[in-house]
Amino acid sequence: MAIEDQIKETVTSSDVVLFMKGTKSMPQCGFSSRVAGVLNFMGVEFSDVNVLADDAIRQGIKDYSDWPTVPQLYVKGEFVGGCDIITEMTLSGELDTLFTENGVTFDQDAADKIREANG
Repeated sequence: MAIEDQIKETVTSSDVVLFMKGTKSMPQCGFSSRVAGVLNFMGVEFSDVNVLADDAIRQGIKDYSDWPTVPQLYVKGEFVGGCDIITEMTLSGELDTLFTENGVTFDQDAADKIREANG
């Protein structure tokens, strides 16, 4: 299977997928840790893909999304953004809206707490 097909299958097989350095339980960079931390804190069920484990995936995901950095968050097969975009969307409430519109379960109280702590 071509790497692009493998990535497409991955992003469409789960509602929420995070391509990251490390894993959701052991992130290996600050940016990946921040996004995984937000998703974990908000109680979002997500699949994690460790790009450090496979150089083809590491480069392939950048080509697939035409986005130069990792982490990369996908919701319902659509690329949402990297660390800065996810941080902004979390603080503005846009991430809550995206999850709600796509039927992704999350803890609204936790999302509100993030905004309160950073407000």
